[in-house]
Amino acid sequence: MFTELMNDEAGFIVSAELVLIATILVIGLIVGLSEVQHAIVSELNDVGDAIGTLNQSYFYSGFSSKKSQGYGYKAYARGSVFEDRTDECDNNQCDISCDAPTAEGPKKSW
Repeated sequence: MFTELMNDEAGFIVSAELVLIATILVIGLIVGLSEVQHAIVSELNDVGDAIGTLNQSYFYSGFSSKKSQGYGYKAYARGSVFEDRTDECDNNQCDISCDAPTAEGPKKSW
């Protein structure tokens, strides 16, 4: 029975095939998840760009009611205005901020 077990190679071939298939599947899974990550980041960037391009400016005029007899106002409300300007990071305008490169100082010799 031991000799039969030692000469039986059917299980070895199946195991080697399964290891090869599992390795290929894991490599494909890693590449696939990396692509999913890039797609999600790209879509979230598009959402951020869409929010950044919204114009939040507004304007409304004031209201007033004059007195029927005499001069003056019964009621008066001022208007308001807000102008939305482009922010620093709207629509991918900002880069990773790094310090400017600086030259090295002279080397000291001891």
